[in-house]
Amino acid sequence: MLGALLPEDVRPSQSPVPLVDRLDEVVFYVPPYMGPTEDLAVMARMPNLKVVQLLTAGYENALRFLPAGVTLCNAGGVHDASTAELAVGLAIASLRGLDEFARAMPQGTWLHARREALADKRVVVVGAGGIGRAVQARLEPFEVDVALVGRTARPGVHATTELLALLPVADIVILAVPLTEDTRGMVGTEFLAHMADGALLVNVSRGPVVDTEALVEQVATGRLRAALDVTDPEPLPPDHPLWGLPGVLISPHVGGNTSAFLPRARGLVAEQLRRFATGEPLASVVAG
Repeated sequence: MLGALLPEDVRPSQSPVPLVDRLDEVVFYVPPYMGPTEDLAVMARMPNLKVVQLLTAGYENALRFLPAGVTLCNAGGVHDASTAELAVGLAIASLRGLDEFARAMPQGTWLHARREALADKRVVVVGAGGIGRAVQARLEPFEVDVALVGRTARPGVHATTELLALLPVADIVILAVPLTEDTRGMVGTEFLAHMADGALLVNVSRGPVVDTEALVEQVATGRLRAALDVTDPEPLPPDHPLWGLPGVLISPHVGGNTSAFLPRARGLVAEQLRRFATGEPLASVVAG
């Protein structure tokens, strides 16, 4: 029996967990997209579970619920296009002041001014996986200089050991890394101090990759700007200082949640089920 497959419209509030009296039949489980913790905790009640296929690129929340011996796969490729679109969109919106224009509309204020272009900017993309490479591919037509950073150096990719040397010459830094023990808090005081005055930090990875207090301190001085699709904590409380800081643009963790999601998610699940049924190696295995 298969676990929670994809209904026509998967919303975060839905939790189509299989019938509780049949959990012992589940061998391949697809937790609902952005569902509550209970949808992950239920794995402990599936004694014959073999594979968990996530519908998210991030997998850190599932690891602590994963039973021993069970294979965990993330949604590799499903969110690349949408998240990369948003990363570029956030950068352009911040540089061109689109959020300021929107806030000025109700008052009918005409904010004509010369703004920054994305063209000619030097961009460092931290994360050389599917999303990072998708960001790079979408940036290059904008006539920018892109440096891609991964864990190890290879053709076209800088190692993370080179990152602090790249930051001072970057106009924009885009974070597209998974949340792991190595990346948690990686963007802290030292990282931010190495960024150039006036640089823009774009985060489409996970909130805890960035030390929020350190970011607030730097942005509050006006030295740095930030465009964030993810925050720590999340959701960001209404009274959090990030909301009111100039130079900060925030979207509510919507990087992958677009019209492109369902077709790609369905395709991934169908392919993974085919591989599972035929005994072929599964794609995007992250644990187990």
